Amino acid sequence: MANVICVDGPAASGKSTVSKAVAEKLGYLYVDSGALYRIMTWLALEAGVDTGKPESIAEFARDVDVAFVVKGCRVAYEVGGVEPGDRIRTPEINRHVSPVSALPDVRERVTGWVRDMRRLGDLIVEGRDIGSVVYPDSPWRFYLDADPEERARRRLVEDVAKGFADQGAKEQVKASLLNRDKIDSSRKTAPLVVPPGATRIDTTAMTIADVVDFIVSAVQP
Repeated sequence: MANVICVDGPAASGKSTVSKAVAEKLGYLYVDSGALYRIMTWLALEAGVDTGKPESIAEFARDVDVAFVVKGCRVAYEVGGVEPGDRIRTPEINRHVSPVSALPDVRERVTGWVRDMRRLGDLIVEGRDIGSVVYPDSPWRFYLDADPEERARRRLVEDVAKGFADQGAKEQVKASLLNRDKIDSSRKTAPLVVPPGATRIDTTAMTIADVVDFIVSAVQP
């Protein structure tokens, strides 16, 4: 059976950048589980579904069709033959994704997708419940975290580069991150937690290379 490395943690803790780099070093496939919740949210908003009505989202989620395509060292997601790209990374999606992803029906659908991807090969999967719910038996489970100020700085750099925010929006970005943390850690289904037995890594003062080397060394001592 294919190996799975689990990387959990809050937004802007370094999960994506680190996981992509580890995938390239080890020849694994990078899986971004969070993007699937973003796609679900994006499609719901595009269809005019009220994200404030759980029953409407649950019904909509059952019919969402996403194709999984291996492209290099990652599993890409396509809707209608096209990758959504930055359309799932906008501030609007950021505002709606937590309540959508908190719904049991949505989480069950995405969890099933991510578990099925194991047939594609060795994976490194990033998310918020990978080591605790999706692949709790994996021997390689890591939880990345960082100081809220540093996380806000990182997210602001990303948002400014994409044209979603200006340099003066740091406090707004920080408030958004902390609100997302609160929602994710308090939801009833698969909350954001440090999985029992997982290795916790504070990335605040670490370089990406340092974190990547730490994980690679743990997987291949």
